[in-house]
Amino acid sequence: MTEPLPRLGEWNSIDELLESQDKPLARTLSWAARSPFYAARFASAVPPATREELAALAPTTKQDLRDAYPFGLLAVPKEKLATYHESSGTAGQPTPSYYTEEDWTDLAERFARKHVGITPSDTLLVRTPYALLLTGHLAHAAARLRGATVVPADNRSLATPCSRVIRALHDLKVTLTWSMPTECLLWAAGARAAGYDPGTDFPALRALFVGGEPLTRARRERIARTWNARVVEEYGSTETGSLAGECPQGRLHLWADRALFEVFDPATGAFSAEGAGQLVVTTLYREAMPLVRYNLEDTVEVSHRHCPCGWHLPTVRVLGRTAFGHPVRGRTVTQHRLEELVFGLPDADEVLFWRARAEPDVLRVQIEAAPDRRRGAADRLTRAVGAELGVPVRVEALPPGSIVPSDVLGAMPDVVKPRSLFGPDEDWSKALLYQ
Repeated sequence: MTEPLPRLGEWNSIDELLESQDKPLARTLSWAARSPFYAARFASAVPPATREELAALAPTTKQDLRDAYPFGLLAVPKEKLATYHESSGTAGQPTPSYYTEEDWTDLAERFARKHVGITPSDTLLVRTPYALLLTGHLAHAAARLRGATVVPADNRSLATPCSRVIRALHDLKVTLTWSMPTECLLWAAGARAAGYDPGTDFPALRALFVGGEPLTRARRERIARTWNARVVEEYGSTETGSLAGECPQGRLHLWADRALFEVFDPATGAFSAEGAGQLVVTTLYREAMPLVRYNLEDTVEVSHRHCPCGWHLPTVRVLGRTAFGHPVRGRTVTQHRLEELVFGLPDADEVLFWRARAEPDVLRVQIEAAPDRRRGAADRLTRAVGAELGVPVRVEALPPGSIVPSDVLGAMPDVVKPRSLFGPDEDWSKALLYQ
């Protein structure tokens, strides 16, 4: 791939952008035909090359990727690969994903499209896995592309417990972070346990980049107020890299200059450019493992309506698993709706952590709340759930440390290298294990 990648501002409307997809689409389909999987699926000497021919193809599913493990989707000589990854899915089967060095240029540039900017003066703490998943490596590459300093904090590893993250955030004057939204709440509790005020004792922190789980408006606003920093959302996957980023107006935009997007309605089997349904992706600049009509199975809402940011890109609302719920007395309770109510409680209640169980006849909710606010917080949430969801509810307000144990926030375990020789009074059952 030698041609320049598209840049924001090179098109003046969504229609103009969509027209520009035709050339890279034809090339992507020819690349895909090199892989064993798509060569068999296309089942002809001439691969499809147009949108019309694309529309006749069956979607690529997650199970297709699993069945093609490990290299059934490889479209380049193996010597050209730069990295190999696997998704964090829970199906029990690996979902492979791989990229060339040129593919990585595209990956890093997409992630670096943060409207707050990533600059050489920034220090970015990466708190997602440096493992088979793409996420940690992607943020690291994007930060280095922009000249920033990277703090590779990994995710809940022995080497980087929450307490060490808090120390790094404070002492290294971290300006940007990348994590799941839940991590930001864990850090806030950990900072308070260490004697810090997250809103005032981390003045260098200017933005929290978050992704990896659905984020409600109420939780987003709570995180921003708690840390006195902007919250910037990102959407993507290990199979695709970054798919959408947030504009200055606070809306998520699909990177439609780098991928072709469709919306699939599983109820009707119809595909469309806009509307609600499952997001389907055709990559446009990925050579190692082109994906053609890949169904992410994430529930989304896509719109081509104008956005004042001027990016001229489709907007997307990612619902993910929030579209699914559990019945209580004939009504469906979703995490999305319940989370809005939990984080709608006053900040003074200090509710950061909660859990709920939807039983056939009652919704049971537990929250951690400030000691002198527990009864009031439980009463307020009980009324809100009854009014908004219309289901019987029992709310129990617990002391801090009941849902997220205190040792998760404050422990600083030693990381000991494995050994085989022990003294007479030592526990040799831990031989060869990290402790």
